Amino acid sequence: MYICNMKLEILTPNEQLFSGEVQLVSVPGTMGTFEIMPRHAPIISTLTKGTIKIIDKTKTQHLFEIKSGLIESSENKIWILAEK
Repeated sequence: MYICNMKLEILTPNEQLFSGEVQLVSVPGTMGTFEIMPRHAPIISTLTKGTIKIIDKTKTQHLFEIKSGLIESSENKIWILAEK
């Protein structure tokens, strides 16, 4: 079975936290936590203090704590600008 992956970039003002292919991203949205999976509808949202959870293409989980941020997702590409 073929699993479609998404390209994810997580950037802060000082560093790149993550760049790679992922299967799932869970973020602390201002209106509540939500997940993005392959073929998700385009979205732009603000993020609040919490944990970004990523499942990468090897099914390894990564966790990143943030204070706030912004996420944009379109056509299996996700950009997160975050403050740690």
